[in-house]
Amino acid sequence: MHIQNLTLTNYRNYDSLQIGFDDKINVIIGENAQGKTNIMESIYVLAFTKSHRTARDKELIQWDKEYAKIEGSIQKRKQKFPLEIQLTSKGKKAKLNHLEQRRLSDYVGALNVVMFAPEDLNLVKGSPQIRRRFIDMEIGQIQPVYIYHLGQYQKILKQRNHLLKQLQRNHSKDRVMLKVLTEQLIEHAVILVERRFGFLQLLRKWAGPIHQGISRGMEQLEIIYHPSTDVSEGQNREKLLNIYYEQFEQMEDKEIERGSTLLGPHRDDLTFFVNGKDVQTYGSQGQQRTTALSLKLAEIELINNEVGEYPVLLLDDVLSELDDFRQSHLLNTIQGKVQTFVSTTSVEGINHETIKQAELFRVSHGEIGC
Repeated sequence: MHIQNLTLTNYRNYDSLQIGFDDKINVIIGENAQGKTNIMESIYVLAFTKSHRTARDKELIQWDKEYAKIEGSIQKRKQKFPLEIQLTSKGKKAKLNHLEQRRLSDYVGALNVVMFAPEDLNLVKGSPQIRRRFIDMEIGQIQPVYIYHLGQYQKILKQRNHLLKQLQRNHSKDRVMLKVLTEQLIEHAVILVERRFGFLQLLRKWAGPIHQGISRGMEQLEIIYHPSTDVSEGQNREKLLNIYYEQFEQMEDKEIERGSTLLGPHRDDLTFFVNGKDVQTYGSQGQQRTTALSLKLAEIELINNEVGEYPVLLLDDVLSELDDFRQSHLLNTIQGKVQTFVSTTSVEGINHETIKQAELFRVSHGEIGC
């Protein structure tokens, strides 16, 4: 799988850009604030229909323009097809092979992308929200229906929280609507948690051996899912439903008192253990970075295993954050099999055959030269 070319219109600091890519390694070089990360971001948006840097789509549109457009020509399973994302103040449109997709979940998964940026080093030591986003984005790529259930869950969650605040202020004492929303929330919550358990089984399979390799056999990585309810892996759907219904019923008064939904996938978390110790609390910076790198490399292999082709890899200003050994391990792993985009201020200090064979693009003031 690879991106053959990319066209940007009114996107960030690019009025108009057309660029063709090598199917192996592409290095985008430029000083800060020149536009190299905007190219990386546009590829991410083309895959996921949303940015990893902002939740506000209008920030992607040039301030004096009515729309922004990202177009890409993709080769996947020996087939070529175009993708297009158009962003306006009124919303977004996603086209797959020239056909507008009614639901974004019908579009996501056409292009598989793994992003590794400096903020991903916070996967281990950052907030639970970062880890939940990591899980959600990766499952959505290999099981697009997950995006639909996640969207429905978030919509109902917002409605339920609004109602809980009304009940908290005694604007309404009728709990019938609350029970209806709780039932709808649970239906989607159970599907999300089932899919997360299944994904983590696959992730462990790949991440464990990879982590061992990076740590030269000295470290064992374990990934534990922490649900906000008493559910656990291996329970069937009926059991999961019963647990959710029971615990939501027990928490109803407390949720009204707090004015917020206190249970569900939006409050779950992951913990990473290395040699039995919580890496977030007790791990060194090196162990935390090795764990984050192991997860990203595991994503690549997991997607290849599930989809049948390697995803596109985006390394956004991250190589300089890794020491020589981890840098070499990463580049050795992807060499010759993964289309990779590297953004950096300089290739000096990156002594690896992969980079020497790369297509180089130099960015300055929103313009690109080779």
